[in-house]
Formats: sequence, structure tokens, C-alpha cells
Amino acid sequence: MVWANTVFLGCRYQEDLMAKIKDMGEGIVVEDVPVRTTRDEIISKRKRGASSGNDGDSGVKKPKAGPNRPGPSPQAPAQHQPFFNRLYKAVAWKLVSVGGFGPNLDHYEILQSCVESCKQSLSCVFVPLKDIPDLPASRAQKEGQVCELRCDGVYMGTGYGRDEAAARAMASKEALKAFQGRKVTVKICRRRYQGTDVEDVMLLDDQPRSQGFPPALSYPFQADSVETVEVS
Repeated sequence: MVWANTVFLGCRYQEDLMAKIKDMGEGIVVEDVPVRTTRDEIISKRKRGASSGNDGDSGVKKPKAGPNRPGPSPQAPAQHQPFFNRLYKAVAWKLVSVGGFGPNLDHYEILQSCVESCKQSLSCVFVPLKDIPDLPASRAQKEGQVCELRCDGVYMGTGYGRDEAAARAMASKEALKAFQGRKVTVKICRRRYQGTDVEDVMLLDDQPRSQGFPPALSYPFQADSVETVEVS
């Protein structure tokens, strides 16, 4: 009976008695012996689990891995620069023909015609102003549309207006301002997108900037759900 208790019920006795029970059970083969876990074994396993968990936690919280989104190639500025050198000359001649840069021009028409003469097209992204998370909290105006202009994937300008046409006109005006300097340069810069800093390929003039860039309206190198319009 004592031997059966140790095998089938998991009972434990004094060491000298357990030794006798072992001798009595020699030669007896039992199939499907129940696996028993003692209280001491359970406590020991819990201690080992807690110890291994602490080994991986040194008190420093590791940042959660964010979405793996592609960034610009380091060669992107050099690849785009020749095209924008040609566009710079086209814009310069166009502005001379209309009497120079001014507030009363059709900035979008001028920019679009110059881009088309260089065998490229403009793309516009429109987002309602109220849906942009990176605007200053003090900004009272919440209605209207914001337009972001790109050419060949390179950011050119952002503009705000009461509707899409007005926002696109303002974005074109901001884009043309870059062509007023002695040259334009394609660079990789950091800007905000949905509360996170991202890298973007941007067209800049030769003037020092005292302010940051407007927040991106869509992720620069991955299609999003915002409306993108190719203008040709």
C-alpha cells in the first residue's frame, strides 16, 4: 500500500522509509505512471521564471518597434538635382517673360507649365486643416484645405486655402519662392509626420532658414489614404 501511494498518489515519506519502498518495488514495471509535481518543485519553477524575467529587464524601457517604413535613398539628392537645375532655368525664363515674381501671378499655372516643359508633372496632396495633428495648438483657424506639392517625389511647397484650388495656388506660390535665389538644392531633411520625425527629399533655396518645415501631409515614400492628385 505504501509503495502504491508513492507511485500513484505522489506521497513522500521519511528518507529511510523511502529507501525501503524503493527496494520493495524493484522489478515491478508500471505503465503510464502519473507525473506528479510537488509544492517545492512548483515554487522552484516560479522562482526561476521570475529570475529569468528580471535578467532581461535592467530598468531601461525599450522603445516599441514602430512600423517599418522606407526612407529616402542617400543617393536621392544627387539623382534629382539635375532635373531641378533644368527646372530652375525654365522658371527663371518664365518669370522674366511675365515681368517677374509677384502676388498677382497665376503661380500654379507658371509652375505647372515649367514642370511640363521639363517632361515631368506635379502631384498634389490635399488634407483638411482640422485633420493635421502637428499644427500649433494656438492656431484658431480650423477650416479649409492644405495642399502639399511634389514633383518627381521631391517636396516643393505647402499652402493653405479655403478650398483645394486656393490651397494649391498658395502652395505653388511657396514653391516658386525657392527659385528666387541663386540656385536650388535638393536635400534630405527631417520634418514631422503624424507626430513623428521622418526624412524627406526637399527642394530648398540658398537662404538660411530660421523656422522648421511644415508637417508632411502624407508619408513621403509610401502611399497613404489621403487624396493624391497627379496634375499634368
